[in-house]
Amino acid sequence: MKPHISKTGFGFLVAGNTLYDYDVLFRLSGEVKKRKKKLSKAQYGTSHIISRDEAMYVFEDGVRTLIIGSGQDGMVTLSDEAAGFFRMKNCLVNIFRTPEAADQWNKAGKGTAGLFHVTC
Repeated sequence: MKPHISKTGFGFLVAGNTLYDYDVLFRLSGEVKKRKKKLSKAQYGTSHIISRDEAMYVFEDGVRTLIIGSGQDGMVTLSDEAAGFFRMKNCLVNIFRTPEAADQWNKAGKGTAGLFHVTC
């Protein structure tokens, strides 16, 4: 079951009854995993640009939509290679500042995964 996000703020996100003080990935199963931002950092020197390698990790069969929380100030973007990968997989990517992404996540239906940056 998909965890409901009840609150976000700089450096945290509350989903279900759990406070996460790190970036998270919500799988289709409802499993919450720590974001593997090192996959992007290795290529770009920052986790603010999502690399193709990270996109490949985030994607799983059955994902039709990916909601990305780009941070409280909206700093996270997709690299051209990551965007191309998601297009190739017919996965719609919606990027919003994290508070708005949380609202969109809570309204989203089946086939939706989420990646949330909790700081800038």
